[in-house]
Amino acid sequence: MVDWIKDGGVFTWLMLGMSVVSLTFMLERAWALRRARVMPGGLADLLGNTDPAALRGACQAQPSPLSRLILSVLDHLPWSKTENVAALTIQARCEVLKLERGLVVLEIIVGIAPLLGLVGTIYGIIPLFGDFGRAVSGDNSLFAKGIGAALNKTLLGLLVAIPTLIAWSLFNKRVESLAVELEALCDVLLRRQYLGTPRPGDTDGSR
Repeated sequence: MVDWIKDGGVFTWLMLGMSVVSLTFMLERAWALRRARVMPGGLADLLGNTDPAALRGACQAQPSPLSRLILSVLDHLPWSKTENVAALTIQARCEVLKLERGLVVLEIIVGIAPLLGLVGTIYGIIPLFGDFGRAVSGDNSLFAKGIGAALNKTLLGLLVAIPTLIAWSLFNKRVESLAVELEALCDVLLRRQYLGTPRPGDTDGSR
């Protein structure tokens, strides 16, 4: 195995480096996208509390994407509901972008790892065909061994790309699911905070 890596050249080392980067981002996103980290359970349970001071204290004690969205709502309570929703939408986009951080790296690795492996294979095969005449007239075992070594790069590229693709797909779905849950919780908060207290500019009053 060690000899195979040493003989693989720069393409093998590049793909091994990408595998380390991919694993690092997969572990980091798996930690960051835990539901308890994005939406602490105790904080979600307090959304039924209409006391802004109590909600603010809970949010400051449990920093998270949900707490920052709640604070956005509380900071803009003097505004009309329509204006508050607009401000919340902007904050929500920022939080979703933070949740998606690092996923673009995984997407890039999914795209370039197989291509890099293919380039490495072609790069390794080209010199072999230059000696094809001598391989045919003599012992062609070295030629076959060279072909096998070149194909190892394609295999390595696929081995890097496949798990990265799985992780990227799962994390994208996870972000989508968390964004929907955050939206639902914020909608509950807005309805309770504006229930029966119409403000200038509101067209739906208690809704």
